Amino acid sequence: MKNIIIPVDFSKQSEFALETAAIIAKKHDATLHVLHMLELSDSLISQSENQSKNEMMFMIALTKKKFEPFLDKAYLEGVTVQPVIKRHKVYNEVDAFASQVDADLIVMGSQGITLQDGIFAGSNAEKMVRNSSTPVLIVKSAPTNFNLDNVIFGTDMRLESIPTYKKAVALFSKLGATLQPVYVNRPYNNFINSKEFNTKLKAFTEAGGPEKVKFIAGHTIEDGLMQYAEETNASLIAISTNARKGLNRLLKGSISEDLANQSKLPVMTFKL
Repeated sequence: MKNIIIPVDFSKQSEFALETAAIIAKKHDATLHVLHMLELSDSLISQSENQSKNEMMFMIALTKKKFEPFLDKAYLEGVTVQPVIKRHKVYNEVDAFASQVDADLIVMGSQGITLQDGIFAGSNAEKMVRNSSTPVLIVKSAPTNFNLDNVIFGTDMRLESIPTYKKAVALFSKLGATLQPVYVNRPYNNFINSKEFNTKLKAFTEAGGPEKVKFIAGHTIEDGLMQYAEETNASLIAISTNARKGLNRLLKGSISEDLANQSKLPVMTFKL
């Protein structure tokens, strides 16, 4: 765990993400790359080159001023922090920057009902999370007693999801977390009996998946995962996202945006 990216818009939710990332960074001697994406208006783009350059320089200077109080936090003491300003508010710049610095993790803030206003709102935010090759940790509150001791990982045990599962295992191993794979059996959507589950698990294990997967019931995947997380006192819920369907799909087509938005716990997403 060497590099963590925190996209910020200087909101309270951004501060929650920054503080969470700082806790992780202190434990693993990681560098925090605090990233702000400038929003360029159409009028700025249509201006002459000199006008555009002058306004751009003003916006960068203003952002640098905002960074000063935002990064003046006691919890950042002893942490290597690098503020970064990018010119466009688009998801692929974040992913490209993550590749550039070889990021292990992206930490984002969220209001908990919908993805946070600002950098996290709208299709660009969904695309960033959906397409990010780097795992994304979504937090909704201040990290009181934050830890990653007990993580549950939702899986549908498809063979093509095994590389993603292994990626999650590798990351959580670095973080010192115990990972519990969970399969949610739904009564009205692809219901399977115990025998079918055992057959599915055997094939999953033989292909390189985990030997043990918790078999639980839920009306929806989100409902099942949140309920099991509460019962087991989990510290985080991890899920896989489909690059073609984004946060509004979990694993085998079930809605996951509700999980990311409604879960009281932090949620970490991994791209399939």
